Amino acid sequence: MAARVLRGLCRPRPLAAGLSQRAAAGAEFRSAYSLDKLYPPRQGEDAGGGAGAETKPAALDIPVDRLTISYCRSSGPGGQNVNKVNTKAEVRFHLASADWIPEDVRQKMALMHRNKINRAGELIVNSEESRYQMKNLAICLEKIRVMVTEATEKPKVVSKETAQQLIARVEKMNRERLRQKKIHSNIKQSRRADFD
Repeated sequence: MAARVLRGLCRPRPLAAGLSQRAAAGAEFRSAYSLDKLYPPRQGEDAGGGAGAETKPAALDIPVDRLTISYCRSSGPGGQNVNKVNTKAEVRFHLASADWIPEDVRQKMALMHRNKINRAGELIVNSEESRYQMKNLAICLEKIRVMVTEATEKPKVVSKETAQQLIARVEKMNRERLRQKKIHSNIKQSRRADFD
């Protein structure tokens, strides 16, 4: 009886057979959060060297090999996992020597994000939003892309007519606010008892 149970436990299952077939074929498991899936390597830099390459924003092409990536313990979600696994991602790069960002954009980024730049001139971005290390790294890269995009955008020029309309709206709102305040004050005064 015991031998029959042991033979039943040792019998290969269909799922295990499928895994061993994949392993034999050379396919390896990669997480959806692996760096090559989140941030694929650059392809054909010379192929896109036409006029269309200039319109592509610099924020989309961050060279990962020029970033300093480090991981440490997170204070974010994860329960006991936080105490055991280095999930917080920290990405830093020297802003002044980052030639993949145009000079004027670098200067604007230095002004906009001066509280994220250390004494060595490195821009530091970190993330501990997720309990997965690679997802936090992807969030850091996305934050860098957003920073570069915000610094690239030109400020909107407001026409004189639009500025006058905005001023008129503010004045109208102030008049209405004072009118409501006056009404409220009259209601309060009418409730006051006269003891003279």
